[in-house]
Parts: sequence; structure tokens; C-alpha cells
Amino acid sequence: MSGVWGWFGGGAAQKRKDSPKNAILGLRSQLDMLQKRERHLQSQIDEQDALARKYVSTNKNAAKAALKRRKQHEHTHEQTQSQIVTLEQQINAIESANINRETLAAMEKAGEAMKSIHGKLTPEKVDETMEKLREQNALSEEIVAAITTNAIGDTVDDEELDAELEELQQEQLDEQMLNTGNVPVSDAVHKMPTVANGEIKAKPVEEEDDEEAELRKLQAEMAM
Repeated sequence: MSGVWGWFGGGAAQKRKDSPKNAILGLRSQLDMLQKRERHLQSQIDEQDALARKYVSTNKNAAKAALKRRKQHEHTHEQTQSQIVTLEQQINAIESANINRETLAAMEKAGEAMKSIHGKLTPEKVDETMEKLREQNALSEEIVAAITTNAIGDTVDDEELDAELEELQQEQLDEQMLNTGNVPVSDAVHKMPTVANGEIKAKPVEEEDDEEAELRKLQAEMAM
């Protein structure tokens, strides 16, 4: 598999990606060892200090030897502390650099994605598209206006409508005059009863009274 990755350069890319991680792991391992050494040296320093205090009055040579060993341990302890600080700084620097690299890589991918999305899209093309949309919207409005304002079929003459309206009004007026008893002379003549054998039969008085009463009732209703 490593050979296949080597053909396409994948092995080198993966190695470059893992390089900071491996460096940090190595530094942390070394840091752990130095911290253990620091604790051991501190215990040695404490031990030699206790011996010097123990023999300070009874055995000066033993006390001096203990102090000498304590000094050596203290010197080594200081060096170890400096190394620990240096390693911690190096680890922080590598971690920061790795974060910066990963951030930059993510930003580059985002830039490529935006470039792919936009493609050949330019402000000029956007303006052109918007102008076409406005033209089509205006055309649609004109079409709707043409459909709604122009009636389908033959147009009706206004004069013909006015004449028909007057005829209807006259018919209504004639009907009202008939209901109230005010019938024009020509209509009254045509509505008179026909003569049979040269005589006009008179209606009974009671029937005439009833008709007069009905007529007055209709006139009162029309007046209201």
C-alpha cells in the first residue's frame, strides 16, 4: 500500500501532515522524562540536606560531603528545569504553527469552494440577468393588462343600450299608470268593453263599488 501511495505522492503528503504530530509526541515524551528526573533530583536534594543537618554537629566531614552532593544535585536540577521550560515552549510553538497551518488549509479549501460555486459568475452577468428578469416582468404586466382590458367578442353599441333602457322605463311607467287607473286615452279606448246588439251592458252597482274601493287602495299604496 505504501508503494501505491508513493506513486501518487500520497505518502509524502501524509508524512508532511503527520510530521508536527510526531514532533509533538516526541517532545512530550522527552518532557515527561525530564519532569520525572526533576522530581528525583528534588528528592536527592532533600535527602542530602537532611544528612548535612544530621551530621552538622557530630561529623563535619559527612556533613560537608552531604552539602557537596546537594550542590551537585541542585545544579543538575536547575539544568533540568531549564530544559523543561525549553521543551514546553517548543511544544507550544509547534502546536501554534500546526494550528496556523490547518487554519490556512481550511481557508484555502473554503476559497476553492467559493471559486467553484461562483464559476464564471461576474457582477456584469448578474446585472444582465437582473435586467432580463425586469424585462420579462414588464412584459408579463403588459400581457395581463391586455387580457383584462380588452373584452372578448362583439362590442355592444351604447346607443342601442340606451334605446333598450328607455323602452324598459316606458314599459314600467305604463304598468304603473295601469295599476293607478291613470291610463292614456288611446289605451282606455282599446280597453273599453265591446258593444253587443248596440247596447253596453252596465255592471252591477255593487261590483263598481268594489272596483272603486280596490282602486283607491292601490292609489294609497302607490302614494306611500
